[in-house]
Amino acid sequence: MKHALTAVLERNTTFTADFTTEPYEAGWATEARWFVRTLALEGDAPTLHLATQISPDGLHWCDDETAEQVTTEPGLVSWRVREFGHWLRLRASLRGGDPQAKVLIYLALKS
Repeated sequence: MKHALTAVLERNTTFTADFTTEPYEAGWATEARWFVRTLALEGDAPTLHLATQISPDGLHWCDDETAEQVTTEPGLVSWRVREFGHWLRLRASLRGGDPQAKVLIYLALKS
């Protein structure tokens, strides 16, 4: 029997500095997909850089080989992740002058 789950990791959250999401245990899943909806991106030439991070234990992290996603305006971006091991989280970096981003972050998992 296949399983699927979508977790909402951030909902209408405004960030003014770099951040990571809470770790999510996904060892049961064979595939994952991030959905990041940027509701507002403000500041002087702001950009939001998003990268998947993986971990064997939920404590020690490294970037996944998946290409970094870059957002320069409100909208939805998505990318898939495979062969990720046991834990996932999202690392976000805000760049530009006095940047601010309001986002929703979903993690969809399937076995």
